[in-house]
Amino acid sequence: MLIEQPPKLYRLLFHNAIWRKTIDGQKTVYLTFDDGPIPEITPWVLDLLHSYNIKATFFCVGDNVRKYPEVYQDILRRGHRVGNHTFNHVQGWKFRTGTFLANVRKASELIQSNLVRPPHGHMRLPQNGALVCSGYQVVMWDVVTRDYNKKLTPEHVLDNVKNYVRDGSVIVFHDSLKAERNLKYALPRAIDWLLSQGYCFETLP
Repeated sequence: MLIEQPPKLYRLLFHNAIWRKTIDGQKTVYLTFDDGPIPEITPWVLDLLHSYNIKATFFCVGDNVRKYPEVYQDILRRGHRVGNHTFNHVQGWKFRTGTFLANVRKASELIQSNLVRPPHGHMRLPQNGALVCSGYQVVMWDVVTRDYNKKLTPEHVLDNVKNYVRDGSVIVFHDSLKAERNLKYALPRAIDWLLSQGYCFETLP
């Protein structure tokens, strides 16, 4: 529970981040994807979303955008939202504020977005303040599927969506090789289930 749905204390520490966002009169979720783009997984995700006419938000690693610009451009061409996931997937806890912010800004040279999600959600309060002062909107999550965890079965990943999602949930999947098996099983089934429960899909503002 502490992993799949972050505790209230952590949400309060980063109270100006987006964790969950409700829309009056509409049962809504926000699909997000971290760690791409990569040619092995991201195009599959894009094709699947297209088949459902769903838009999502992709938090991209700057170095992956540098290596695979055509995949990144395809995300934009298909009308999805993008966000910054740092240039080198750096965890804020391990770096000084200036170094962390420089890595985000380096990614911003390739990713035109004010949205930032710190990898693993690891970030110090001064780093959060520096991002906000620099004009970024920090985005966390309400549900992380843990699709990256190879010890979890694909069914468990799907159950994480079913058990923890609620109106306004920001849901995290990963368009990465480590998540491939769980993602390819859980994502289409999660979408089908969410639709059956009356949810609409939106991109982050």
